[in-house]
Amino acid sequence: MADALMARCGFYCGPCPCREDMGCPGCQATGGKPFWGECGVAKCSLEKGYEHCGQCQEAPCKMLTEVAYHPEHGDHGKRLLNLGAWNAIGFEAWLRDRDKPS
Repeated sequence: MADALMARCGFYCGPCPCREDMGCPGCQATGGKPFWGECGVAKCSLEKGYEHCGQCQEAPCKMLTEVAYHPEHGDHGKRLLNLGAWNAIGFEAWLRDRDKPS
């Protein structure tokens, strides 16, 4: 079962201000319909039966790449790196490693 903080596109929802400000539980909890509406990336992931796009053999597809590099809402591909790590070590291990002090 996917963690609610793990967006299907590779975004980590933990520090997102929309979680509190907009009451957004994330795409995992909403079936791909976060506070702003239906997400095409999440919808695709759901239709294919994946917890996140990193499980898809077509990743990174055009739609996912456009989201990752969107001029206003993208993160310069960081979510693509997250997806690779989630596949390699799992979300829980990635989260533990992420939260360890340097």
